[in-house]
Amino acid sequence: MTEPFGARLELVFETSGRLCIGIDPHAALLDAWALPDSAGGARDFGLRVVEAAAGRAGIVKPQVAFYERHGSAGYAALEEVLAAARAAGLLVVADVKRGDLGTSVDAYGEAWLTPGSPLEADAMTAVAYQGLGSLDGLLERATAAGKGVFVLAATSNPEAFATQTATRADGRSVAAGVVEEVAERNAAARAGALGSIGVVVGATIALADFGLSAASFTGMPVLAPGFGHQGARFAQLPELFGSAAHNVLVSASRSILSAGPHGIEAAIEDAVAEVGAVCRG
Repeated sequence: MTEPFGARLELVFETSGRLCIGIDPHAALLDAWALPDSAGGARDFGLRVVEAAAGRAGIVKPQVAFYERHGSAGYAALEEVLAAARAAGLLVVADVKRGDLGTSVDAYGEAWLTPGSPLEADAMTAVAYQGLGSLDGLLERATAAGKGVFVLAATSNPEAFATQTATRADGRSVAAGVVEEVAERNAAARAGALGSIGVVVGATIALADFGLSAASFTGMPVLAPGFGHQGARFAQLPELFGSAAHNVLVSASRSILSAGPHGIEAAIEDAVAEVGAVCRG
C-alpha cells in the first residue's frame, strides 16, 4: 500500500524540519546569480537550490510560473529540477495553483501527481474557486497515489481579502468554509495523525480576520508562504499559528535565495536551525 503523503510529511518534519524552500527563478534573482534569464538559467538555478537543500532541509517548492514563462524549454528544465529534487530525497510541492472541473482538473492531477509522470511531484497547490467538490478527481488521485494537495484558503495579497472573508450562506467565511471542508475530507480518508490534504494560509495574515483559529487546522498540513522577505519572521510561528504551528510548512524563498549561489548553503542551515529552535521552544 502506498504510504500517505501526510505520513511522509510528518517523517520529514521529524528528521529534517519544517522549512520549505521556494525555488523561484525570477529574472532579478537569475541576474543576481549571474545566470541568463532563460530556460537554461532557470534549470541551473533550480538544480543549484536542490543541491544546496539536499541533506540540509527536507522540503522544496518550485514555483512553476517562473519555468512556464520560458515555454516548452522551461517545462523541460522544470522536469529536470523536479526529478533531481525527488532523487535527492526532498519532498517536492509543485506550486501550480491549478483548479477546474471534471476531466480538466483530473488532467492536472494526472500531470502533477501520477507516479512516473515527467512532472511528478509529491504534492501540488490547487484552487477551489468552483467549490472543493470540483477537485474531487484530483483529491482521489492524490489519495490513491500517496500524494498531497494544498488548497488555497486565506492568502496574504490584499486583493483577496474581500472574497476570502465574504460570508457564505451557511454563515462561515469563504476561507473558513474551505478549511472546514478540507478537515472533513481528511477525517474521512486520513491514515495517521496528519492528513494528506492541506491548505495554503499566508503567514502575514491575522487568522481571526478570516474567521479562522488554530483549532481550524487540526489534523491538516498548512503551507504558509510569507516568511522572510514578505515580512513574517520565523520566531512568530507560534504566535501566528498557535497549537497548529507543528503542522506548518514554513515557506521562505527570496530571503534564502538572495544569499546567492555561494551563500545559499549557509542561509539554508541558518533558517533550518532557527525554525527548529522555534518549534522546540
